[in-house]
Amino acid sequence: MEILLLAIYSFFVWLIFFKFKWLPWNIVSQVIVITIPVIGISALILILNIVAPSSADVRVINYVVAINPRVNGIVTEVPVEPNRPVKKGEVLFKIDPTPYELDVKSFAAQLAQLKVQLVTANANSRGLKDQLKAATGKKEAVSAKLKLAQLRAQQFKELAATGAGNKFDHEQAQADIGNLEAELASLAASESQVREKLSAKTTDGDQDEVANVKAQIARAEAQLADSKWKLSQTVHHAPANGSVISMSLRPGAMAVPLPMVPAMNFVEDEQWILAIFNQNEVRKIEPGQEAEIAFRMYPGRVVKARVDSIMWATAQGQLPIGSMNGVAGVAPIPPNSLAVRLTVDGKDKDIFLASGARGSGAIFTDSGEIIHIVRKIIIRVGAKLDWLILKLH
Repeated sequence: MEILLLAIYSFFVWLIFFKFKWLPWNIVSQVIVITIPVIGISALILILNIVAPSSADVRVINYVVAINPRVNGIVTEVPVEPNRPVKKGEVLFKIDPTPYELDVKSFAAQLAQLKVQLVTANANSRGLKDQLKAATGKKEAVSAKLKLAQLRAQQFKELAATGAGNKFDHEQAQADIGNLEAELASLAASESQVREKLSAKTTDGDQDEVANVKAQIARAEAQLADSKWKLSQTVHHAPANGSVISMSLRPGAMAVPLPMVPAMNFVEDEQWILAIFNQNEVRKIEPGQEAEIAFRMYPGRVVKARVDSIMWATAQGQLPIGSMNGVAGVAPIPPNSLAVRLTVDGKDKDIFLASGARGSGAIFTDSGEIIHIVRKIIIRVGAKLDWLILKLH
């Protein structure tokens, strides 16, 4: 653009000083002619860099998801092909489900067996409670008989002492008391035995049989749920719309849940367009302002865009306080720079942009709208120059 302005200026200088000779061509005029374009173009560029800042580093970035299986196994099917569009939810690859299906069947059978044991334990518990009630009832009945026998024995003793009764009745009552005491002791022992069975204490703790079976059922249900989840992980689906790149996974290979070695890399269709500016260039940039981008993959085309946001954080803003911080990324922002996110606007919304596409662009702020046209011309001239392929082979 500067060359074009100089050419126009030179044309008018030629007309004034050489063609029509309206002014003399001397030292004074020569100094003025040379000074005007230097000052004018310098001032124009300095103002443009404030009211319509440009960036020679516009990048297209896509989300890349490392696909790692959650379970290991032999790969049986890979229905997708690299660099082909994939819809969200489509199958990326399958792992042999046989060992996980066997685990599901095993835990399901174990759970069914434990449920049968729970029914039996509940029945046993109810039977023991009935036995305890019967033993307690018998014990109370014999205790009542014993009290009556003891009362009668005392009465027979008093009668025998006065001569109103015989000694045999007193001895018979004493014998009945002994029998009842023995029977009561036997029933007390039976009641204690039933209570011990009912409590079903083990050497480790105080859990009864029913509680122990219920705990085993809960553990078996958790194991069954875990095995079903692992079985579901043998089929891996696409997390979003996108495509698979760097895919070396083939049927027969061993897939392992190792984050450092993903099975494949999935590139989502969602994109970020970032324009990199020096920190002092973003002072007038605000969301919603107009922008234009010229991508090298589309020579001669100017893509309309809008400012989405300014990324007010960079890798240089991270201090290693307490621990080491990670790498800024595969394409970190240069030092003393800030990134501005742009969104494609208007009829260019459906334009295809490859991940990693580069270009140049400018943002037109709310100031200096009169000279925005100069920046737009510069962008269009640069877009036309992208047609040139400067190679000698």
